[in-house]
Amino acid sequence: MARDGDAGMAKASKVQRQKKKKNKENKTRIVHANILYDFAKGEENPNGHYANNKIKTTKYTVLSFLPKNLFEQFHRFANVYFVFIALLNFVPVVNAFQPELALAPVVFILSVTAIKDLWEDYRRHRSDKEINHMDCLVYSRAERRYVEKYWKEVRVGDFIRLRCNEILPADVLLLSSSDPDRLCHIETATLDGETNLKQRQIVRSFFDLDCDFNPMKYNSIIECEKPNNDLNRFRGYIIHRSGKRDALYKENLLLRGCTIRNTEEAVGIVIYAGHETKAMLNNNGPRYKRSKLERQMNLDVFWCVIILLVMCLFAAVGHGLWMFQYRDKRPVFDVLSPEGTDLSPIMSAIYLFLTMIIVFQVLIPISLFVSIEIVKICQVYFIHQDMDLYDEETDTHLQCRALNITEDLGQMQYIFSDKTGTLTENKMVFRRCTVAGVEYSHDANARRLAMYQEMDSEEEDCMSHGGTLPRRDSVTSHHSAPVVLRSQSTKSHRRTGSRAEAKRASILSKHTAFSSPMEKDITPDPQLLDKVNECSSQMDFMRFHSQPMSQLPSDLSDIIDFFVALTICNTVVVSSPNQPRQKVRLRSPVKVALITNRSSNKGCSSMLSSPSAESTLTKLDEEQPRRGLEHSFSSTPPCYDGKALGLEESELRYEAESPDEAALVYAARAYKCSLVGRLPDQVTVELPHLGKLSFELLHTLGFDSTRKRMSVVVRHPLTDQITVYTKGADSVIMDLITPPNTGKRQKKIVCRTQNYLNLYAADGLRTLCIAKKTLSKDEYACWLQRHLEAETAIQGREELLFESALRLETDLHLLGATGIEDRLQDGVPETIASLRKAGLQIWVLTGDKQETAVNIAYACKLLDPEEEILTLNEACALLLEESLHYIQAKYLCSSTEQSAKAIHTNFPPFEIYPSSSPSSHTVPFMVHRLGLVIDGRTLAYALDKSLEDKFLAVARSCRSVLCCRSTPLQKSMVVKLVRNKLKVMTLAIGDGANDVSMIQVADVGVGISGQEGMQAVMASDFALPRFRYLQKLLLVHGHWCYSRLANMILYFFYKNAMFVALIFWYQFYCGFSGSAMIDQWYLIFFNLMFSAFPQLITGTLDKDASAETLQQLPQLYMTGQNSEEYKPYMFWMNMIDAFYQSLVCFFIPYFAYADSDVDLFTWGTPITTLALFTILLHLGIETKTWTWMNWLFIAFSIALFFTVALCYNACCPTCYSPSNPYWTIQRLLQDPLFYLLCVITPVTALLPRYFYRACQGTLFPSPVQVGRQLDKLPAETRKNILSLSRVKMGSPLSAKPPFLFFLLLNRYFIFWMFKAKDISEVWEMVNWNICHTCFFGGMVLFYKEASQLDQDQRGDIPLRVY
Repeated sequence: MARDGDAGMAKASKVQRQKKKKNKENKTRIVHANILYDFAKGEENPNGHYANNKIKTTKYTVLSFLPKNLFEQFHRFANVYFVFIALLNFVPVVNAFQPELALAPVVFILSVTAIKDLWEDYRRHRSDKEINHMDCLVYSRAERRYVEKYWKEVRVGDFIRLRCNEILPADVLLLSSSDPDRLCHIETATLDGETNLKQRQIVRSFFDLDCDFNPMKYNSIIECEKPNNDLNRFRGYIIHRSGKRDALYKENLLLRGCTIRNTEEAVGIVIYAGHETKAMLNNNGPRYKRSKLERQMNLDVFWCVIILLVMCLFAAVGHGLWMFQYRDKRPVFDVLSPEGTDLSPIMSAIYLFLTMIIVFQVLIPISLFVSIEIVKICQVYFIHQDMDLYDEETDTHLQCRALNITEDLGQMQYIFSDKTGTLTENKMVFRRCTVAGVEYSHDANARRLAMYQEMDSEEEDCMSHGGTLPRRDSVTSHHSAPVVLRSQSTKSHRRTGSRAEAKRASILSKHTAFSSPMEKDITPDPQLLDKVNECSSQMDFMRFHSQPMSQLPSDLSDIIDFFVALTICNTVVVSSPNQPRQKVRLRSPVKVALITNRSSNKGCSSMLSSPSAESTLTKLDEEQPRRGLEHSFSSTPPCYDGKALGLEESELRYEAESPDEAALVYAARAYKCSLVGRLPDQVTVELPHLGKLSFELLHTLGFDSTRKRMSVVVRHPLTDQITVYTKGADSVIMDLITPPNTGKRQKKIVCRTQNYLNLYAADGLRTLCIAKKTLSKDEYACWLQRHLEAETAIQGREELLFESALRLETDLHLLGATGIEDRLQDGVPETIASLRKAGLQIWVLTGDKQETAVNIAYACKLLDPEEEILTLNEACALLLEESLHYIQAKYLCSSTEQSAKAIHTNFPPFEIYPSSSPSSHTVPFMVHRLGLVIDGRTLAYALDKSLEDKFLAVARSCRSVLCCRSTPLQKSMVVKLVRNKLKVMTLAIGDGANDVSMIQVADVGVGISGQEGMQAVMASDFALPRFRYLQKLLLVHGHWCYSRLANMILYFFYKNAMFVALIFWYQFYCGFSGSAMIDQWYLIFFNLMFSAFPQLITGTLDKDASAETLQQLPQLYMTGQNSEEYKPYMFWMNMIDAFYQSLVCFFIPYFAYADSDVDLFTWGTPITTLALFTILLHLGIETKTWTWMNWLFIAFSIALFFTVALCYNACCPTCYSPSNPYWTIQRLLQDPLFYLLCVITPVTALLPRYFYRACQGTLFPSPVQVGRQLDKLPAETRKNILSLSRVKMGSPLSAKPPFLFFLLLNRYFIFWMFKAKDISEVWEMVNWNICHTCFFGGMVLFYKEASQLDQDQRGDIPLRVY
């Protein structure tokens, strides 16, 4: 029994180990070299079950298209409904039309959608085919060389040789590079939009190969993470036959879609292929959402179903009663059951109920959904064609990535914006600095920036646009002239992923990131330049006389260390201008010595551009003689590959990964401290008087969002000391500085530097602190040993690396700080002011420090100097709750007290209606002239469940909200809180990866294709080149899209109800039998063909106001916010109007042909004709802008109807017996009564609507109608009137028309009349104005002659736009 128990335990243990192994395999991927399994079949190849590299973005195949497309279309309830109705018509007992004919509309609608889907899929198929058939070099074991293969033939585990300017076909682990430094430079423009070069390193184990990489000698196994869409993460191990494991990082991985630069050849092994690559996993394609208008429309569709059922039930009850009155005496025309027996009244009523559903099916607009799709596609096309939304500098258009929510752009209520890169350029310009407690204002540099602004205003057509911020009291906008640096050796892009990618790659590769003249040409401060020269001169003297550098005065030592840190504490790549993508390479004795003494166990650390930690440790352990100073200086000028000797450092170009790095390197170069070369283990710097110095790079701790700093560990060439240079955010660095009690000088420097940091932040500058630390050899060796253990740890590696970095970056010596200006984008203040007038609440969510964010907010007019600023910086939730309670008690009291307080404090509030949707019953709240500023720590407390309601109550009542130091998660939580709690429409706009979550949470997400790449664009619904384009996108295109679709949907409901009601009235005269006096051809094709085209034109081209008026009067945007174009009562008003018009169109012909001998269709055809005329004229009344296309398609619809009628009535005498429509329309066209009906009936039917529109537009015009009248005025007159309107944001907001607006229009009435060209224009003006004059007759004495209106008088008349 014991043995059995032991055996059972062993078996269970074995099963458990197998499960653990299986779970581990499910979490990781194991990659073997394919050349070892060339002849393996099926499952014998361990890589066989991984995805191949063939890309297929199409949804269908030849066989699956029809069933799959129909399945997708039937996900729409409306399509299922219409198919059900068509199939119901095949049942003989309840059919109302010929079954084949009834099926025609459904087949047509499904076919149109299917053809559209097929065309889109075919375009994707062509793009896929082009990508899959590009060639690359794959190693073949049979031929012992690299052979060309198509991309689609590449498999996981293949060895690929990559050439310069070639785009990567898959995600490849870098194993070899022709670069002597074992680096490979890539450009990720086609992947994330970033134009700067990035360095990638070969795997550590292959770092010291003395010969070319031979795939046949490869015998390692790679274990890495499963495919995922995180572009900034890659973790894994490479396991060699000896059992040694080397860690793999993102620096070792080349991603599909990137372009090889600066490297003649590289070799790698494919890790992820095809749809498992990170690029493909990030490519989600266009996003589809349901708009607010569509949700409202679905509710009205439901009401249409209710109306349909009520009408069918009424007809069924009527038919049952009609049948019941005959009792046993059956009428001779009664229809028997299929068995030939009589039907009971109840069964007859039930059958008729189903028949009436078929007859009245048109009440549910079958063509509405397809028409909406067509109109939205046309709207997107016209938005794309708007040249005002095209940015010439970046050669980018607006992108619409979500096709279904264009109308939501016209209903936005809250905008959440990032700051850096969205409101600002993200092009950093060095402005000021402080070194060793002394501030250098760089006044000459400020004058240089002002000169750029003057140049920009004079030559705006050839300059780029941006913004700069000197100080809060003198906010101006500075611009710079772009210098497009184009590559002279850009090769053909025959290997690009697609034509679009190739085009974008070719454009972006010609630019060098962060290198405009404004960023590069920095004017040094004379005082600081003199000190740098003095320091360099003394160091040169000490070097010549072999004196120790420790004798250098501490203030001068800090200055030279400050600029050395600016120069080397970065990842900047140096390139030459003639070949901008070719790296500058130094050949110096120092480099030769380093290569000679390099340890055999070389590699790369986890951080970018760091030499092997193991190698560094080995060298530290070895006893080496102290290097003389001659090893630190080149006795001969350095040589550059492919260049003549003596290349000037000013000709070098810097490829930076961030604009901050570029700004600091260019600033150091202005003081003759230039970065001239970078190798994996060496950075070469040229200093004045000292020449070129080579710093041995021991380690690099890269910047990350958690640490908010970067450090480099170098061996100083002058002192031979191991020095740590650190730069980072002041909020982090100042906490890592050596305690001030260590010395008076350091305490004084820290105190002064902090004061200058506060001043820089007050000026809206981005601040960075620079510090250093000197380590002994033993201290560094100890740290390096522990850091190496952290790097190779399996569990908790990230936490261990963070702790290791923290151990190194403590007790720092503060050198100084810099102030970098992130210039405002052109037009940002004007755009924010305009959006504010449109009733939009704008919140800025940024990760910057509070002082910087506040001053940028003042510069872009988010905050107003007249506003009272509420600042929430609380240390705990309890204090925050008390602060919120105090603010509510002081500012958010009752409305009467509030108004009194507003008058007393000169901060008048105004009302905001958050939502007018049926589901929202929120009362209007008051928005004060207050600004709220909250930091990230306090925001974390505010977003807690217990405080979020109080925080939201305060925030919604403030005119401006600014969240500082907020994390990406906090940004998304704020947007979600406002959207869900207030039930408002939200828009989020940003440009970086940290904005993605916020963009995805909002109702509409907008990405800025800026300097931080394309991550935000890829996650967005719309992509803009600049923030200023948001104004026209919302105020013009958003307003138009909403207005057009809202009116088109209401028109559809009216049109279908009006046509169906004609048949309903006839049921009273046919015993509710389901018969129709209209021919079934007309019933089927009336909505589908005869009346379909004009409404598509109106829905696409109609403009209720011009673009100029909508932008000059942003208050007109509020009509969309309040859903004034589509309110619930409008649906019912249209239904009532439809039933009235149907009564007129039915009974006027009925009485006209009463007691005549005309047949049924001779009476029914005029009703159809009159209904068509009435519907088209109704559309004419609702059309705001008439174009030649409106006239053309209305005429086309009428001509199409008569053409079909003439042909049908002439060619089909007995098509559907016993019907006989033969020659009906021909006889009617010879009857004068028919023409009389065509005049009287539409006029009578449309008279109430026309009268309502005339009275409403004259006596109680909406703001949009007033704006439309402005469009009819001469340009100069319109300009004068608009100049009178000085809108104040403190004005009350209401839905009523502005009183003073009419006064202003009347003041110009006499002037317009005398400027009229003929009597018709005068009569139109008098007719339009007469009611205004009567209505405001009491104000006649207020009128003045137009000639007396000058600028001063106009300025005295404020306009409060509602």
